[in-house]
Formats: sequence, C-alpha cells, structure tokens
Amino acid sequence: MKELDLIRPSRPKLAHDFALPTPAGRTFRLSEHRGKTVFVNFWATWCPPCREEMPAMERLWKQHRERGFVIVAVSVDSDTKLVVPFVNKGRFTFPIVLDPKLEAANAYGVRALPSSFIVDRQGNMTALALGPRQWDNNAAHSLIEALVR
Repeated sequence: MKELDLIRPSRPKLAHDFALPTPAGRTFRLSEHRGKTVFVNFWATWCPPCREEMPAMERLWKQHRERGFVIVAVSVDSDTKLVVPFVNKGRFTFPIVLDPKLEAANAYGVRALPSSFIVDRQGNMTALALGPRQWDNNAAHSLIEALVR
C-alpha cells in the first residue's frame, strides 16, 4: 500500500455516479457495477504519464477481472476521435468512456492527469492516486486482491 502512495478518504464517501458513452455508443454507468471493485482512471491521449501507466493497468485488469474487478478509463480528450486509434494501438481491453465536457472529471475534483479512484463493492471511495502509478506491482495486486475478496 505504501508503495502505491494512495490517499485514503478521511471518512467513507459514496463515489459520484456517472453515465458516460463508450466510443462504440453504449453507456457505462458506475452504479451498475455495484458489488464489484471499480478502478476509475481519468486520462487523456496527450498525457505522457497517462500513456505510460495504461499497459500496467491492462495487466492488472487481465489478472483480476474474472473476480469482480472493473477498470474504467475516462478519457477527458476534447477531440474524442483521438481515443479509439490510441486504444486500438495499445490493445487496451478494459472499458473506455468519453468525458469531453469534463462532467465526471469535475464531479471527482480531477485537477491533474492521470487521477485514479478505487471504489469498493459498496460504492464507497476507498483510495485515490494523483499522478501515474505502477499498477501491476505487488502492492497493486495485493490491494485489488483484498478488495475483491
């Protein structure tokens, strides 16, 4: 946990629900994933640290997705046409949603990219990370394993 340098909320707080479109035109609604541990990552194609951490996020997702773990990457790109080619090139398979008007980003108080929020199965915010992390290290795997139990 120390290794990831996560910020813990001082008291339990329900994560702000959002419904955002995927590039394919579907809608991802956070509240529909209650009962699972959800990793919400705010990023942009033009953000080098965001691009650097995404392969590690993919590895974390692949290892834990069968056990009730969801990653959703919220793109804040104003030009949403840049997102699909970037995702395809990186071969990212976790859900991607579009937030070009920064509605969810503002609700979460995002001031820096990347910003990641971990939501427990009850829908409470359990931790947040400002800036990039090595999401496939032992500390990250241990955190997710503890939350999906």
